[in-house]
Amino acid sequence: MAGLWVGAASLISAGRRGQRSPHQLMRSAALWTLKTFDKILVANRGEIACRVIKTCKKMGIKTVAIHSDVDASSVHVKMADEAVCVGPAPTSKSYLNMDAIMEAIKKTRAQAVHPGYGFLSENKEFAKCLDADEAVRIAREIGYPVMIKASAGGGGKGMRIAWDDEETRDGFRFSSQEAASSFGDDRLLIEKFIDNPRHIEIQVLGDKHGNALWLNERECSIQRRNQKVVEEAPSIFLDSETRRAMGEQAVALAKAVQYSSAGTVEFLVDSKKNFYFLEMNTRLQVEHPVTECITGLDLVQEMIRVAKGYPLRHKQADIPINGWAVECRVYAEDPYKSFGLPSIGRLSQYQEPIHLPGVRVDSGIQPGSDISIYYDPMISKLITYGSDRTEALKRMEDALDNYVIRGVTHNIALLREVIINSRFIKGDINTKFLSDVYPDGFKGHKLTEDERSQLLAMAASLFVASQLRAQHFQGHENSRVPIVKPQVANWELSIKLNDEVHAVVASNSGPAFSVEVDGSKLNVTSTWNLASPLLSVNVDGTQRTIQCLSREAGGSMSIQFLGTVYKVHVLTKLAAELSEFMLEKVVEDTSSILRSPMPGMVVALSVKPGDMVSEGQEICVIEAMKMQNSMTAGKTGKVKSVHCKAGDTVGEGDLLVELQ
Repeated sequence: MAGLWVGAASLISAGRRGQRSPHQLMRSAALWTLKTFDKILVANRGEIACRVIKTCKKMGIKTVAIHSDVDASSVHVKMADEAVCVGPAPTSKSYLNMDAIMEAIKKTRAQAVHPGYGFLSENKEFAKCLDADEAVRIAREIGYPVMIKASAGGGGKGMRIAWDDEETRDGFRFSSQEAASSFGDDRLLIEKFIDNPRHIEIQVLGDKHGNALWLNERECSIQRRNQKVVEEAPSIFLDSETRRAMGEQAVALAKAVQYSSAGTVEFLVDSKKNFYFLEMNTRLQVEHPVTECITGLDLVQEMIRVAKGYPLRHKQADIPINGWAVECRVYAEDPYKSFGLPSIGRLSQYQEPIHLPGVRVDSGIQPGSDISIYYDPMISKLITYGSDRTEALKRMEDALDNYVIRGVTHNIALLREVIINSRFIKGDINTKFLSDVYPDGFKGHKLTEDERSQLLAMAASLFVASQLRAQHFQGHENSRVPIVKPQVANWELSIKLNDEVHAVVASNSGPAFSVEVDGSKLNVTSTWNLASPLLSVNVDGTQRTIQCLSREAGGSMSIQFLGTVYKVHVLTKLAAELSEFMLEKVVEDTSSILRSPMPGMVVALSVKPGDMVSEGQEICVIEAMKMQNSMTAGKTGKVKSVHCKAGDTVGEGDLLVELQ
C-alpha cells in the first residue's frame, strides 16, 4: 500500500520526495492523496471540517468524516457522505489516533486525506528530546528571553515565554504536558523571543511542477496567550516594497523545499519594517478566509487541485488585493479572566449574522451543540469584507452586535472593544496589544455619558413594554369578569447600573417612548418584540442593536449593548423605597478559599490538609481545552481541607482548597 501513496507536501525539515509508509504520510503536512480520488477523508472536526466538506461537495467529491464518540451528532458529521467513529473524547484516543484513522481510510476506501489544521496537520518527528535541565542550558545559550513551544503544535498551545531559569523549568513542564494532550507529541523547541514585534504572515501556494505564488499578507498581531484573536488582510503597516520582499522570500523558501500545497510563512516585523523568519506552517491556517476575501481564491479547492497533480492556474501578476477583510475568532471563553478562560455548555440559542452585507461565518455548530472541555473552545470565525478597512471594521461592529450566542460565555465583548480601540484603528499594534491596552485585565466597554443615558433609556423602555404586555389579555372581551387595566401616564422608575442609582421617568405613545434620565429627555422607538433575541432600537436618531439576555420578575435585566453585557435593576419608585428594608446577601470571603475559575480537569495537586503554603504558591493545575493553568494560593496559611484530587473534573466556581 505504501507504494500507492503520494504525499502532497512535506514539512520544512522533510522536503525529500519518495515513497513513505501510511504512518509517515499521516504525519505529512497538508493534503495526502492517491493518484486519483473520488472520496476524501476529513481528519478534523468543527468549522474547518465543515469548510473542507463544503468545498469537496462543490467539486463533486464525496467525503468521509471522522469523529470521537462525543462528536457523533456534530455538524461536520451530518454534512459528510459517510462518518466513522475513531475513538473516545480525548484527542489522543480519537483525532490523534493514527491507527484508527488509517483503519477508517481502509474501511471507507478514501483516496485522500485532508487534515485541516491542528491535530495531525503538522505531526512530524523532527525535534530533539529535551528535559528541564537541558531546556535551561539551551535557554542560557540562546539568551533570555526565550520562547518554549511545541514542535508539533499550533494555535498557541504548548507555548510559554521564559525570562529566567525558573520560568524555563515551569514553561518546560506546562508546554510539554499541553503538547502531549493537544498533539500527542510532547517534544519542544526553544528559540529567541523578540519583544513587542508585529506578527505578519505570508500565504503561499505551490504545485508539483515547481510553481509557487505568494498571496499577500495577513496581519495577526492581536493575540492572547500566543494565540491569534483578530486578523486582517492586508496589513495596514506594510508598504508595497516590504510586501514584495516578504512574499519573494516566502516563495523562495517554499521552492527550496519543493513545497506543494497551501502554506504560511510567518514573520516577526519590527517598527522599522525589518522582518525575521519565525516558522512555516505547512497546512491551512485558521485565518485563511481573509486571504480568500481579498484575492478571490478558494484555498481549499486549490489544495485539492494541487494534490491531484494539476498545475497552478494563476501567475503572480494575477494575484490582487481587492478591498479589506477582518476576521474575529469567536470563542466560548470568559474574556474578563486572563483575556479568555474557557466556558462550556450547550448552545441554547444560536443565530449567525449572515443576513448582513459583507459577512461570512465559518462554523461547525448549531443550536443545541455542546461546547466541551475536550476540544478547542472556538465557536466560529466571523469574517467581514469591505471596499476598504473602515467599511470592513464597521461591518464587523454590526456583525458582532447581531451575533446571538446563548448558553455559553463568549468573547464578543473583547472582540468589539479591540476593533473600535483608537490604537487598533490607527494600526498602532503589536503582539502585546492586549496587555498594553488593558494592563489590569479586560473590564468591558466603558460607557460614555451619552451611552450610559441611552442604555438607561432603553432599559426603562424595555421594562415598561414588558409591563404593558403583561397587562394584555387575549380574548378578554368575551370574559364575564371585567378586566381593569391600570392607567399610568408616567412611570417613575429607579434604575441601578454599576452600583449607581438613577431616577428615570418614562411615558409612551404606542411603540414610541419619551424617557427622562437624570433630567435629560430621550426619545426611544422600537418594535419591542420581546420574543426576538435582537432588538433594533432608535435613541434620539442613533440606531442601536441590543440583546436582552434575561429579564426577571424582580426587575433584574441583562442587556448586551455595544458588545458588553450590563446588569441593570429596574424598579418602580415604590418598589425601590421598599427594597431599602431588604437584607443584603453577605459577600463570600474569598481570601481563604480557592475556587476553579473555569471548567476543566485537575491534572496535578500539590498540597494536602495540614500543609503550610505561601502566597503565590502553586496549589493545583487545571487543564481546560488543552491549556494548563496553575492555581495559586491567595495568602499564606495552613491548608484546612482539599476538595479535589488529580483526575477530577471540576466546574466553574467549584471549591478546590480551603485555608485556615
